[in-house]
Amino acid sequence: MKSTTASLKPAEVEKKWIHIDAEGAVVGRLATFIAMRLRGKHLPTYTPHVDSGDYVVVTNVDKVVFTGKKNTDKVYYRHTGHPGGVKETTPAKVLGGRFPERVLEKAVERMLPKESPLARKQMTHLRLFAGPSHSHEAQQPETIDFAGRSKKNTRSL
Repeated sequence: MKSTTASLKPAEVEKKWIHIDAEGAVVGRLATFIAMRLRGKHLPTYTPHVDSGDYVVVTNVDKVVFTGKKNTDKVYYRHTGHPGGVKETTPAKVLGGRFPERVLEKAVERMLPKESPLARKQMTHLRLFAGPSHSHEAQQPETIDFAGRSKKNTRSL
């Protein structure tokens, strides 16, 4: 008897909504958890070419932390497109700036497959909010206690 690997079809996907409070969470650990949920790798029916992940709502993104001296020593580079247009910034500046959710957004984005239409679609299922409230209460997201999963997931200041 031949056994075949079950391949999930897009019509068979059931998406859930989950909510995570990021207050005091370590950025890298939180980003890996979110990336796994967005891709659907936590499910036994994971299929690489199908968007089978969950919708993820993250609140208190402005209160994420880094371990060690990464908050001041880590450098983010970007290029303006002009000659000599390399700009740099630190996580401390980004978290204290106008869009603090970009730190976590970029961390998650860099953990998904590079330059693929599927990764871009999965990134649209990530909703980040700097404050404690969010606008997705109607979806009744399941709250996941990320901090309680491991003592390494949070860092006390």
